[in-house]
Amino acid sequence: MGRVSRARRVVRRRWGADERGRTPWTRGRVTAAFAVAVAALMALHSHVPGVLGLGSLWETFLPWTGLAVPALSVVALLRRSTLALVALLLPAVVWLGLFHRAVVPWDRGPVEEGTGAAAITVVQHNAGDENRDPTGTARAVAAAGPDLVALQELLPAALPAYDAVLAPGHPHHVVVGSVGLWSKYPLVDSRPLDIRPAGFGTDWNRGLRTTARTPYGDVAVYVVHLPSVRVRPSGFDTARRDESAVLLGAELRAEESPRVILLGDLNGTLDDRGLAPVLNRVDSAGEGVTDGFAFSWPVSFPLARIDHVLARAGAVTRLWTLPATGSDHLPVAARVTFPSGADRGASG
Repeated sequence: MGRVSRARRVVRRRWGADERGRTPWTRGRVTAAFAVAVAALMALHSHVPGVLGLGSLWETFLPWTGLAVPALSVVALLRRSTLALVALLLPAVVWLGLFHRAVVPWDRGPVEEGTGAAAITVVQHNAGDENRDPTGTARAVAAAGPDLVALQELLPAALPAYDAVLAPGHPHHVVVGSVGLWSKYPLVDSRPLDIRPAGFGTDWNRGLRTTARTPYGDVAVYVVHLPSVRVRPSGFDTARRDESAVLLGAELRAEESPRVILLGDLNGTLDDRGLAPVLNRVDSAGEGVTDGFAFSWPVSFPLARIDHVLARAGAVTRLWTLPATGSDHLPVAARVTFPSGADRGASG
């Protein structure tokens, strides 16, 4: 008991008033202020000024802002500040509010299996124009057993390798420019999608729209690859990506099919304000149901998910990444569920 008492006295002394008379509730005000500021920046990320692209840059790496909590916790403990530790509850709660679906198990199995809903498995992958193993990449994405496979950065020389592996299980396919779709279901009404920013030549073809005639009804499928963003001396340059997103949003707004699946490398995360024209036209709420954060880029140390599966009149009930291929992106697989009561559209 003597040792316990001495330990308690040491704790009280260390966490009591210091030589300047500051108590645990008055020490660590700067750390507490940082905690409140981080919480505000997370909760109000859409209000971070867009000057120099700072808003989009902050939103791209928004999940990583949660690392501020353990970092500031160490500072608070070193400062022996109860004030700072209590203040850190604020960013912790805000972060969990934003990203709880990525860290808390979330099972929508009954929705998918118990109601007769139509479930389609898809794979989205930027295969990489420097990929030296297209055959291995095709095998990797086919191993997930998808009904639809969307690929970007397809080179003409690599197409035979992809088709040789994917065609036996996905006999229907369409390729436009550098994007393509392989499908178990017949594809009709296929056409290029003009999402070129101003100044881009006619040889820049990164979008297609087709209709998959599934056993559950017709589904409009979009495969896209938005322009890359760049970090320049002038800031985080998203202008061309944002312009292309506006054009894609207009196409989605004009889409008459009630059922839509969008597969693409959008070069932005779902929190990025630049993708708002797209996200306003497809339901991204379900895509929060992931196996972890499912970061897809870069493959050497994934920092963000810029490869997406989005739907309208349906929900992405599960989303996960596949093992690395010869690309600098990880493939993303997903289950897309359409309620049985939805308009089935034409099927013949």
